[in-house]
Amino acid sequence: MEFITSRKNSIIRRLRSLGRERSLRQQEGYFVGDGEKLLREAIASGAEVETVLWAEKAAFSLPDPVHQLTAPAELVEYVSALSKSPGPVFTVKIPERPLPETPKRVLVLETVQDPGNVGTVLRTANALGADAVLLTGACADLYSPKTVRATMGAIFRQPVLECSHEEMKALLKQWQLPLYGAALTDTARDLREISLSRAAVAVGSEGRGLSRELLDLCDGQIIIPMRPDSESLNAAVAASVILWEMVRAGDGNG
Repeated sequence: MEFITSRKNSIIRRLRSLGRERSLRQQEGYFVGDGEKLLREAIASGAEVETVLWAEKAAFSLPDPVHQLTAPAELVEYVSALSKSPGPVFTVKIPERPLPETPKRVLVLETVQDPGNVGTVLRTANALGADAVLLTGACADLYSPKTVRATMGAIFRQPVLECSHEEMKALLKQWQLPLYGAALTDTARDLREISLSRAAVAVGSEGRGLSRELLDLCDGQIIIPMRPDSESLNAAVAASVILWEMVRAGDGNG
């Protein structure tokens, strides 16, 4: 196994660039993962892992096609886009996760820009059985290292699509799903009063909420009941509550 010591090595430069440049990830169709747990998740899910850079030595064996290298711990930390990463840092092909033909539970995120929130939503959606997650507007990059890390492996399993408002509306029409927007408005109804067993629900950023353009596409608005003196919930927390209610409604309807 090759041992690399120079920052000028072509593999080191590529790993570092892929972790920091969205345009390069889009161009090559690969993204960077970080950490042993995520690497195990990638292998277990059948993802196409290309190159793995270990700190000092490999921690476990990998399939033969994977190109493995080692480097000093400080060089692995230099490559990683995350703070004080112990590695390994690895490249993996962006997976193809086809959307289901007839989904019943769909979550829409609009302009949620924090990668930790986007990753957490994917993790929760996968855990609770959401059929699809649609990202629209200026959401955080789905394949940035921070987003990928926050998914805890769900990035390899959860059907997710980045799309425009028009593409989103066309998909929901094709699936015959009503769209509800989570909004802090006087016309929003308690989400427990709406049947979410077959529905799509849109959640916006914590600061701005959903855009007027997206709200105009909605069939109705819902609100999570809270104490009147409470601030709006974090986007990932709001999405988690809504996803739970969608699952509960589906179970209640058999």
